[in-house]
Amino acid sequence: MSGATEPVFLDAVLRPNPPMNPRALRLILALVAGINAAIAVGFVLRGAWPIAPFLGADVALLAWAFHASRLAARAYERVKVTASELFVAYHPARGAPRETLLNPYWVSIELEQPEDMPRGLTLRSHGKILAVGNFLGPRERLSFANALKAALQCARSWRPA
Repeated sequence: MSGATEPVFLDAVLRPNPPMNPRALRLILALVAGINAAIAVGFVLRGAWPIAPFLGADVALLAWAFHASRLAARAYERVKVTASELFVAYHPARGAPRETLLNPYWVSIELEQPEDMPRGLTLRSHGKILAVGNFLGPRERLSFANALKAALQCARSWRPA
């Protein structure tokens, strides 16, 4: 990355919204499992035992969804803008992190805005295309795009003293 004397115009870490804490998720799962078990017992007593596995599968899928949500919340992206570079580091929930360096003078920002809310934030420079902040909500993505545009403008106009 750039030298220590160069100004930093933006240093942001983008993270997805985390799920509830593990204790709350376990409580919800236990509550759903209890309700489904009571319903399953009712069906089994009436002779409709084939319903019970589906109610169990429902709880198993909910547990898997909670687990996947917690794993996905570990991912983050770091975007840093200095006078000489735009540094983007992707840290996925699984897999190896990857980093990209771009010259801030040549980066263009595209914010896909159908109708009322932005959908995709893309950085382009010399044939490289980077999607940034895919997990952000529309308002967060718009706010970040505006902050990034301002930082790039400052980086382009900065002159050393």
